Amino acid sequence: MTREEIVAEAEAVIHQGSRSFRMASRLFDRTTRERAWLLYCWCRHCDDVCDGQDLGARAVRGGDSLAETRSLTALALAGQPTGRLPFDALAAVLAECAIPRRFVDDHLEGFRLDESGWRPADEADLLRYCYHVAGAVGCMMAVVMGVPAEEEDTLQRAAELGIAFQLSNIARDIADDHGAGRCYIPQAWLEAQGLNQHNLLQPANRDRLVSLVRRICDLAEAYESSARAGVARLPFRSRWAILAAAGIYGRIGRRVAALGPAAWDRRVVVPRRDKAAIMLSALREAMAA
Repeated sequence: MTREEIVAEAEAVIHQGSRSFRMASRLFDRTTRERAWLLYCWCRHCDDVCDGQDLGARAVRGGDSLAETRSLTALALAGQPTGRLPFDALAAVLAECAIPRRFVDDHLEGFRLDESGWRPADEADLLRYCYHVAGAVGCMMAVVMGVPAEEEDTLQRAAELGIAFQLSNIARDIADDHGAGRCYIPQAWLEAQGLNQHNLLQPANRDRLVSLVRRICDLAEAYESSARAGVARLPFRSRWAILAAAGIYGRIGRRVAALGPAAWDRRVVVPRRDKAAIMLSALREAMAA
């Protein structure tokens, strides 16, 4: 496929895979927006391979293995065509942006942890996992937005924002993860509350679970707050898009915390009208930065 065709296919992927990120990505300038879609296409595929899903939803059989994903990613890193959209999308963005390979490898490591059945023992473990599956993506996105690969402090802020996003997702998806046999609440936290990954959703334990999830949401807010220190270093359109994304994902975490025991009765989402208000607020903040 030509670059234009790959971009069009990548836009279709983000349209189905993430309404929130697609909406925020519209605020980038055209070049950055297209590169963000290309990167998202590969990241979405990696996530789907790990979860056995298609665009985060429908279960699939006979898809790629993580080993196959690593092999095809290596080809993309070498600039070789694969004939597979996610990897050719990655190759396209790598050809245009000097994304360090370590961030690609770091991202894949998060999926290896999931595949191995790993569970976080403590808070440091939880944050390490969040870095791999989302913080590393934040670093790659920062480079896509024009941050030099050697600008470590700004990249650290980008990683922190990715970590904040993932913590909000973990808080929201407790029930879904439980159904998939996964638990990202640190073992030490569970034990302190007399819980384990099997009984945490039992009605009698709901109040203790709420206290643990609020702790995750507080962590997310702290990381989001720290990350905002790097936003002023981005070009205006990128500042606007990132502040909008931070507002949307931050609203998810705050909504989960506010709902308490009812947080998992149905999936927490940010309505479109609220996203529009967040984007307007982000515009004012971006202009003032």
